[in-house]
Amino acid sequence: MLSVTLALAVLLLSGVWGSGLREARGASTKPNIVFILADDMRNDDLKYMPKTRSVLKDRGMSFLNAYVSNPLCCPSRATTLRGQYAHNTGVWNIRAPRGGWQTYRTNGLERDNVATRLDAAGYRTALIGKYLNGYAGIKNVPPGWDRWFAHTDGAHYYNYKINDDGTLRRFGSRTPDYETDVIANRTKTFISTSAKKGKPFFAYVAPKAPHKPYLSAPRDRHTFDGLKALRPPSFNERDVSDKPPWIRGLPRLSDAKKAKVDDRAEQRAETLQALDDLVAGVVGGLKDRGVLSNTYIFFTADNGFHLGEHRILGGKGRPYEESVHVPLLVRGPGVGAGSATHKLALNTDYLPTFTDLGDAQTPGYADGRSLQPILEGNATAWRSAVLLEADRTTGGSTPPYSGIHTSSGRKYLRYADGRKERYHIGRDPYELRDSYNPKSPPATLAKRLQALKTCAAASCRAAENGR
Repeated sequence: MLSVTLALAVLLLSGVWGSGLREARGASTKPNIVFILADDMRNDDLKYMPKTRSVLKDRGMSFLNAYVSNPLCCPSRATTLRGQYAHNTGVWNIRAPRGGWQTYRTNGLERDNVATRLDAAGYRTALIGKYLNGYAGIKNVPPGWDRWFAHTDGAHYYNYKINDDGTLRRFGSRTPDYETDVIANRTKTFISTSAKKGKPFFAYVAPKAPHKPYLSAPRDRHTFDGLKALRPPSFNERDVSDKPPWIRGLPRLSDAKKAKVDDRAEQRAETLQALDDLVAGVVGGLKDRGVLSNTYIFFTADNGFHLGEHRILGGKGRPYEESVHVPLLVRGPGVGAGSATHKLALNTDYLPTFTDLGDAQTPGYADGRSLQPILEGNATAWRSAVLLEADRTTGGSTPPYSGIHTSSGRKYLRYADGRKERYHIGRDPYELRDSYNPKSPPATLAKRLQALKTCAAASCRAAENGR
């Protein structure tokens, strides 16, 4: 009898029998997943969120090279929900005919995505906050979502409408109506209800912050009075003679425009305080319900934001680091506390990661790959490049572009008008020196870029791997 007990113990520790036990017990043993998606948050904005750093960064893993392929709200979110590059979702912009919720739905993407996959695997699913641009005044609830609390009019901080499980509700201008706090409270309620039901849950939590119009909660006003935007070497860049004409045509920032950038940075930092509270509150709610140890918490953003770099007054959509490089923190079972990885992560990876963690079927159409091996510390071979791509109307006068960003820090960009740029982020992190030489074009990078911009599913992973 003792030998049998020891043998079972060995099997459990090795995980051989554990997976069978999980399957036998059903969904109740699956991990919960909370995905928190900030709006327009820069990678360096984490310095304004001490609580988030404490409960996620210090207790989990930091992805130092996390990117979004198309740095614009709707295309990025469509990629997150489907695990596909924009050239495969067909969602290129924030509105129809090549973007917005209308295009996402018309292309049939609501019928099969991360929600439907996890729902089919026994998860209780919720979307709380911003869904997709163009989802305005809509009463329908997409398939796969058990709890639906989605903005229907652009996701303002006050005076907004929510589709609350099919009923449109209006929120006003009182302090309790502050959007980030409402999202936080609904998320904690969903966690509590799901825990009581004993079902695994997936919460997609998408507050407004720090997107304009930069309204902070009353308790956070004046928290960062006098804050100035960062002044990296690329801020108000002196010499842009190596840049394409849509950058060369930008005047240097006047004192008045610098003040505007600083004011924007201050207001953005203040909106992040309630988001910091949201993250801490969610972690606290998970702990109170006794499910924290079996929950993966992801924190990231749909895209970054410019604050004066390369003379760009504001906005996103450009292929530069300020737009495409985003924060990504992950805490959960088996994730090393205070750990960090330099491996390239992309927003195509979220769907396959969540289906992998939840023992759900990963769709064959997914372009990305599961981050689970990295989280568990046993990743060996990994991608060496990701694709950057965008449509014409992003980034002001920036024409459509595609680009490749490699794990060695090389970046090669090709615009629709034929212009090209090349940077080495490792040696030139602020992208001050375009090293593209038409007499010596980067043939290998160009070949890999061509494969990436036309890839789909498995061929995307092969192209990212360099095959």
